[in-house]
Amino acid sequence: MRKDSVVFGVAGIFFGLLVGWIIGSQQATGVATAPGPAPAAQAQSAPATQAPPPFDESAAAALKVTADRNPADAETRVLLGNMYFDGERYPEAVTWYEAALKVNPKHVNASTDLGIAYYYSNQPDRALAQFDRSLAIDPKHSKTLLNQGIVRAFAKQDLAGAEKAWQQVLDVAPGSPEAALAKRGLEGLRAAHPAGAGTPPAAKPPGGSE
Repeated sequence: MRKDSVVFGVAGIFFGLLVGWIIGSQQATGVATAPGPAPAAQAQSAPATQAPPPFDESAAAALKVTADRNPADAETRVLLGNMYFDGERYPEAVTWYEAALKVNPKHVNASTDLGIAYYYSNQPDRALAQFDRSLAIDPKHSKTLLNQGIVRAFAKQDLAGAEKAWQQVLDVAPGSPEAALAKRGLEGLRAAHPAGAGTPPAAKPPGGSE
């Protein structure tokens, strides 16, 4: 699954170190990829850097039939959310992730994917609130913590909050792919702000204002 969840970019030296980060799917086997640097203007203007694959309406229709026949089936609803997310149809992805959580409120991956879909819908505050719900389910969920740090740094310019989230990733999941990315984020913060991460650089959230 493609699920390019969050493109990471900020201004100045920090931007130069971290531009182009993409956090992978909560559902995918590969947690994250690190594509080559993109131009700053491109990274700041839109969260997605490539066209979505053609959307399979027939597959979505079949999944909807399955979901309608099985009111207690959270996983089919998550699959629908993933399909719409990959097609960059974020409002519909939100609808299906929310439906999955109504069936299984403890589905931490669906909760975090919902937060990411909020972010891609230019709702960073809702994204962060949803990540908090994910962490209430699993305080050590490293993918949530990693995404929380990215949204705090990029969308909210809260570098101290990002630093805290990424340090938690290192604490709870050392040696993981998420920890490797969090380590790079912390190194970028400290290179940009040797005295601390409390003063954010000026940066514009991707895809418009919050």
